[in-house]
Order: sequence, then C-alpha cells, then structure tokens
Amino acid sequence: MKISYTNSLPNYLVFLLILLLSILRVDGQQVDKSNKFKTVVIDAGHGGKDSGALGKIVKEKDIVLSIALKVGAYIKENMPDVKVVYTRTEDVFIPLDERAEIANRAKADLFVSIHGNSISNPKIYGAETFVLGLHRSEENLEVAKKENSVIILEEDYSTKYEGFDPTQPESYIIFELMQNVYLDQSILAASLVQNQFESRVGRHNRGVKQAGFLVLRKTSMPGILVEVGFLSNAKEEKYLMSEDGQTYIASGIYRAVRDYRDKFESRTNLSVNTDDLNKLAFNSNNEKPNIFEEEKIEEIEFRIQIASSSQNVSDKYGVLAQFDDIWMYEENNMFKYTTAISNSYQEISEILKEVRMKVPDCFIVAFKNGERIPVLAAQ
Repeated sequence: MKISYTNSLPNYLVFLLILLLSILRVDGQQVDKSNKFKTVVIDAGHGGKDSGALGKIVKEKDIVLSIALKVGAYIKENMPDVKVVYTRTEDVFIPLDERAEIANRAKADLFVSIHGNSISNPKIYGAETFVLGLHRSEENLEVAKKENSVIILEEDYSTKYEGFDPTQPESYIIFELMQNVYLDQSILAASLVQNQFESRVGRHNRGVKQAGFLVLRKTSMPGILVEVGFLSNAKEEKYLMSEDGQTYIASGIYRAVRDYRDKFESRTNLSVNTDDLNKLAFNSNNEKPNIFEEEKIEEIEFRIQIASSSQNVSDKYGVLAQFDDIWMYEENNMFKYTTAISNSYQEISEILKEVRMKVPDCFIVAFKNGERIPVLAAQ
C-alpha cells in the first residue's frame, strides 16, 4: 500500500502532529516499579442516543452493557485486588474521547472496549478483537468506520476531532505513522481474548486485527476493542441475547484479563522465575528468546523509537525528517523507526528527554544481537 499524497493531506499531517503532541505517554516497557496490575477499565460501547448495531430483536448498546457488567463482576469477585472502572453502567451516551479520558484518569493498566458487530452478509459470524493501527483490509476499515461514526452525534465533532471524518478513508492516513507505545501489550491482550473465545467459549475465532478506532487513540495504556459477535446473523443474535451466551462471553473476557494480569506482573518483575518469563510471547511469531542466558556475555543496545508504519517509508517523511540518524527494524509486520543508540540505559534516558521535545510519544527499546528484548530485561 502506498501513502496517498492528496490535496487534503496537509490537514491530516496537522491532525497527526496535534495528536502526537497531545498524547504524553510513558515508555510501555518502563512500568511502575510496584509491578502490579491495579486497574482495568471496562468500556461498554455506544449507549443512550447511540444504539450501535441493530439486530432484528436487540440493540448493540444493550447487549454490550450487559456483558460489560458481567465482566466487571467476575473481575471483582475473583480478582479483588484489581480495581474495575466502567465508562458507563447504564444506558447513557458517552463521547469517545471522554471514554479514553476516564481510562487515563483512572491510570488503568488495560482498557477493554466491548462491542457487537454487524455486516450486510447475514451468514458471517464469530468474534474478533482489534488493536489500534492502520487497517489491513477493507473489511477492517468498515468496522472502524462503523464504530467511529458515533462522533457525528457529538456536538461540534469536526472541531473536537480536528477535522477527522469517520466516513472518509483519507482520514485514516493519520494511523499510518501514529506511534502506539503499547502495541505489543495490546496484541498480547487481544490474543488472550481470542484464545479464550476459541478454546473455552467455543466461539468462531476471527482473529486479532488492527484498525483505526478513535476510542483507542488517546488511551495511555494497552487497549483492545472486542467485537463479541454479529447481530446481523440471526443465530448469533440469539446467542448474544441469551443469559448463557452473555455469561460465557463475559467469563472468557474475564479469564483473558486475568491471564494478562499474570503475564503483566511476571514480565515486569525482575525476581520472577526466568523460565516463566521466557515463555511469554510478545510478538506475532511467538519467539521466546532466552534473555537471561548466563553462559554468554552479550552487548545490549538501547535506541529510541519514534514512529512505526505498515510500509517502509523514506527517512525524510513526517517526524522522521527531524532526525539525522534513523535506524529501522521490522516487527509484527510493521516497520519501526528509531533514532540514537547507546549501550548505557542512563545515557539513552537522557537523550530521550531531548527527543521527546520533538516527539512526545517516543520511547526506549532494547536489542540483543539485533533482536528486540524487553527493556527491563536489558537494564
């Protein structure tokens, strides 16, 4: 796919710049030293004047609220040390940006947005989970358009979302070089949801996908959007309406959150059993590098990641043009761009302060023998 240079592109580059300057995130690999998963935000999509997808019998807003409340109840009952924050607990309309703000104010460790799907083909069924990124197919784009279209119900949405038009494919170019600090963690959480749906709930697994969802763009933590099923499929609508169906789906999401919590705390705790840590898969190839191999002393390199793209772009494009030393690596079918290099974490941390004056969303990444490893494992 090539980046389109249209007459309207400058507006979207401005949008991207505003977006990057407005999101001040910490390095996704440098977490609270307490290493505890403390808070999860459960977001029931739509609500109030926004019905969401319409089945023959039910509305999306009602189905997802019921499931969201069940997910929260399971977490409260079985994970009492984890705080549950809902974006809504009743049939009210909450703007997309406010949902993200609720999560940010709560300093959540994970944001889970729950939705129901709909498509013109009534034979399609199953569950899929999205993370923030550029769509890889027209089908993914249509899902994003549908979920983003709610902003037209908000007052002065064109100003509020800096000219973003959810119906126009050109608007989604902003996700091409959008930095997503938490992509790896989000993919992990999404994979755990889909694994639970397939292995424990018996749902048809439509996979983990990427698309440009406004509700995820400003969350300062890993975030996923779960499409629990298709209301346009009569059999699936019945299942989603049923008490058993909602219970199974909610329990699947709860177990995925629980598993993510366990991996989160193991991964970020340096005293954890190294065999367990090496079992964690943080990329699409399920590679398990032995990052604590004692018999070898290998040099560690730290770099500062400033952008990512679904295609290899020129180092003179966008934010990349602000730096002379650009180094690119590939991961999860994405091209990721870094600047600066040091063998010292302290030194790269000082450089990070300077780079963040240009790209507030940048963060430190670590490599051993050219392979990326968790920053905490390299310190």
